[in-house]
Amino acid sequence: MSEPAPRSKFVFPAAAVALTALGALGGWAYERQRGELGPGQKQAVEQVVRNYLLEHPEILPEVVEKLRQKDSQKQLAGISDKLEVPYPGAVLGNPQGKITLVEFSDFACGYCRASEPVLKELIAQNPDLKIVIRHLPVIAPTSPAAAAMGLAAAGQGKYVAFHDAMFAAGRTDPASIEAAAQSAGLDMARARAEAQAPQVRAELEANMAYSRQLGFDGTPGWVVGDQVLVGAVGKEALAKAIAAARKS
Repeated sequence: MSEPAPRSKFVFPAAAVALTALGALGGWAYERQRGELGPGQKQAVEQVVRNYLLEHPEILPEVVEKLRQKDSQKQLAGISDKLEVPYPGAVLGNPQGKITLVEFSDFACGYCRASEPVLKELIAQNPDLKIVIRHLPVIAPTSPAAAAMGLAAAGQGKYVAFHDAMFAAGRTDPASIEAAAQSAGLDMARARAEAQAPQVRAELEANMAYSRQLGFDGTPGWVVGDQVLVGAVGKEALAKAIAAARKS
């Protein structure tokens, strides 16, 4: 699977936004008045909503934000708490942090690698930030092996060192995985065995299932609080989401 282009969720053309808002508001009004409206009056209600939106386009961003929140709530239903529980040791930042940012990541993903300086800045600026890494090895044929070794490194308490070494290498071929593991100081015999362990396989399968529910078709993907973000969204978007989670 090729890497997705960097993108932010809910970037629509203005016409699509208007149609989405019209449908949502018109449908809401119709449902509220369904018991009182006669045949054909739904169209009249939608025309009123349309005219109002044309006269007050400044409300469209608010409408789109409400739609985004509803979509995120649906995506996170039943899995929000599970996402914030890391595979033991697969954490960046403060392991006891009160604010949790979840990243779906792949060591072969160039956009994940480009996001690393952003994460380091966020960690430095937010001492209470815990970043839970959920490996989603979908980019390269060697991604699953790199992800499994990363989880093995986590089992030895050396996840951060392996994580940094893998992204510094920029490749997930066997030689790069081996070099990163050696650089992190892993017990190699133990690491190779742990990389094949059932709990590692179960973790990667769970991450794949979570990604499907969240609508991720690549990496990176982010969850913080009640927000779901897709792609290399950059520091400003992540910082804003973290601030919102802190207030909630």
